[in-house]
Amino acid sequence: MSANESLKNALFTEEFTQNPYPVYEKLRQSEPILNLKFPDGRYGWLITRYDEAVAALKEGRFIKDITKAYGAEHTSVFSTNMLFADPPDHKRLRGLVQKGFTPQRIADMRSHIQDIADTLLHEASAKDTMNLIDEYAFKLPIIVISEILGVPTEDQDKFRVWSNSIIGASNRETSEEVVQHMHEFIAYLKDWFAKVRENPGDDMISQLVMAEDQGDRLSEQELYGVVTLMIIAGHETTVNLIGNGVLALLEYPEQRKLLQEQPELIHGAIEEMLRYNGPVEFSTSRWAAEDMEFHGVQMKKGDLVVVSLNSANRDAGPFEHPDLFNITREKSQHLAFGKGIHLCLGAPLARLEGEIAINTLLRRYPHFELQAGVDELRWRPGMIVRGVEEIPLALHPES
Repeated sequence: MSANESLKNALFTEEFTQNPYPVYEKLRQSEPILNLKFPDGRYGWLITRYDEAVAALKEGRFIKDITKAYGAEHTSVFSTNMLFADPPDHKRLRGLVQKGFTPQRIADMRSHIQDIADTLLHEASAKDTMNLIDEYAFKLPIIVISEILGVPTEDQDKFRVWSNSIIGASNRETSEEVVQHMHEFIAYLKDWFAKVRENPGDDMISQLVMAEDQGDRLSEQELYGVVTLMIIAGHETTVNLIGNGVLALLEYPEQRKLLQEQPELIHGAIEEMLRYNGPVEFSTSRWAAEDMEFHGVQMKKGDLVVVSLNSANRDAGPFEHPDLFNITREKSQHLAFGKGIHLCLGAPLARLEGEIAINTLLRRYPHFELQAGVDELRWRPGMIVRGVEEIPLALHPES
């Protein structure tokens, strides 16, 4: 077996999911643009080195709309959104959503997000332990994005189940349970949109639905896609930014101590958390729009292209000592939120939520400890998010 065949076999295994970085390092050195079979059965190219990753994310000949690549229908009712669109549709769809994520609107949310963080951690004070993911990292961003969108409080837990199913469906054969969840989600959205048409509010969903009703720019299919993207992307990134960031602080106690002593370092700390073990491991799919040469590799029209964002962020080329977590690292152009026209629209909100969530945790429970070995934590399988299922903490509130 060749060295590269051995690396291919190491990809997407349970051991790889636990710690993909040694495999990534070997791939960057030996074959940074690797042709392989992905877990869902598709063949394509995996890009792992930073320079090639940046070029791919900005390459106009790589398209996001599968219907243009293969002349097929969208694989999911949720796929008609800006993440899977090319110009000019991409600009039109992004423009609709961008109104809800202006810098001023996000800045105005700071005190409210702080109140949410304080409330969640106060609720945890009734006991000495907390599952960081379920009780904090998930709850904070789902409350925030739900309020932006207009999701009723009592329905927020449903959205976690549905979003997990939609994410999981991109990585494995769709099970009956996943199909059932998707049907439930579509039925919910139809009912929700009908209520909004009768009684619109000032939330983002009302704005999008009414724009559609007024014959503006959203089709019904696009409405499903945009809403789904906002619900999933609006909380999944932040859940794992908080979780992975806290794990990095536990792994590097001297960095944790530094941040506790100088909380103003949180801005750089968040950027380093995004770089060191980012919440989104792989880019969404792209396809070659034509036969082409890309960084010395011959690709055919319709070839699948995927970028490992986390591998690129550990490349020793742009990042000195990339496997070390250093919150005082000079500003780096990490790829945790992508690059080019598909740069994550919600990145400023995720950063703000991460800053508040982590600094508040450090201030409220400065002596928290992990109640398990790091190797005992189970990382979520799949090719989109990177995060653990649970982080059990001992809070030591009276220490």
